[in-house]
Amino acid sequence: MISESTLQRLETQLEVVPRLLSGASTEAVLLHSTSGKWSAHENLAHLARHHAIFLERLHRIVTENAPKLDRYRAEDDPAWAEWASLSIEEVLRRLATLREEIVHRIKALPEEETNRVGIHPLFGEMSLALWIEFFLLHEAHHLYVVMTRLGDARINLSK
Repeated sequence: MISESTLQRLETQLEVVPRLLSGASTEAVLLHSTSGKWSAHENLAHLARHHAIFLERLHRIVTENAPKLDRYRAEDDPAWAEWASLSIEEVLRRLATLREEIVHRIKALPEEETNRVGIHPLFGEMSLALWIEFFLLHEAHHLYVVMTRLGDARINLSK
């Protein structure tokens, strides 16, 4: 079963994105960290791409018997370069569109489907309900990184 709080987070967690980007220049959004890690833009592009990956995983969990689902690594994804090169406007558009699709599909699932499992290489057998929690936690981490990158950019660009 998917809890009401999980559904609420799924529906609202991305509402923070405009607030995070508010007042940030294009240069700040695109700036890599001093250690060379992903920019705010790349983190958002990763989230958008990860939404597409999650939709594929959702389909497999619902249609296959305990599918083994590999860890997603952008560096191993042939489509990653395309997603990373999108404009911030296109990234945000895709993110919103894919999120709507995820919410719609999950709300349409019969309750018994939420107990179906997929197998993660680190966490093992996880119910679909737990995969959704994993998805949201992963997303929250990247939203925090976006906030951090934009804070770092504000400091570095003001020097």
